[in-house]
Amino acid sequence: MLEAKSEKFWTLVDKNAQIKQIGTGFAFTEGPVCSRRGFVLFSDIPNQKIMKWERGQMTVFRENSNKANGLTFDHQGRLLAAEGGGRVTRTEKNGSITVLAEQGLQGPNDLVYAIDGSVYFTDLPKGLVYQITRERSGVGAAPPRGEVRVVAETPAPNGVALSPNQQQLYVACVKTNVVKVHDIEGDGRLKNGRDFAQLRVDGLKTDEDGNVWMASRDGIYVYSGAGEHLGTIKPPEGPSNCCWGEGFRGLYITARKSLYHIPTKNAGTRTF
Repeated sequence: MLEAKSEKFWTLVDKNAQIKQIGTGFAFTEGPVCSRRGFVLFSDIPNQKIMKWERGQMTVFRENSNKANGLTFDHQGRLLAAEGGGRVTRTEKNGSITVLAEQGLQGPNDLVYAIDGSVYFTDLPKGLVYQITRERSGVGAAPPRGEVRVVAETPAPNGVALSPNQQQLYVACVKTNVVKVHDIEGDGRLKNGRDFAQLRVDGLKTDEDGNVWMASRDGIYVYSGAGEHLGTIKPPEGPSNCCWGEGFRGLYITARKSLYHIPTKNAGTRTF
């Protein structure tokens, strides 16, 4: 179901767009990401699996995922995972796992890859937002180079997303039910954190026009960059997260036991 709060919403989603169920029967889906090759990965957290959907086929990409939650890729196409078991990892081309961050972490929840090669991620139980510097996570880099540093404190940070110009970072807090936006300094640190939306949000993404697509309890709430509620996409199940599809168009939605897709008119922010 689609609910418009502004006519601008229909410039983003067609009035007749259908929400299609791609797969179902999972324990709890989260962290979707679509590769540049067109396949979709998402986490089935309680079953500790990362699932793969490609050309209509659903397979297991990784067993024993260490409670992997948020997923993304770097610009080499390597999978990055925020593992709720207490670390952030990169899956290399040969399938081996490189640990990018672990010391002192409790429950990494979501992450986003920046164009400079650094990674921002949230640790919900610790109430902290971290940055893995490009020296640690960029091309050819690996621990112990670089550093993992705290860049913001938030009571219970969950989803995280970059603005299309990569100058702001959005962070959703599920304790205060507020999404904040922070400016990013030249060295990657955050400043000027301020309220963006009064809404309980899990995962979120941005599009090239600066709109913010936020997974709340009953739908994907779409806000303009100025904070105007444009409309809501309501799948049959309450969503946890979303990601842009192939070519950063169309939206995949993880919702409870299922994965859904809806076409869109606009393009999402390219972060890898």
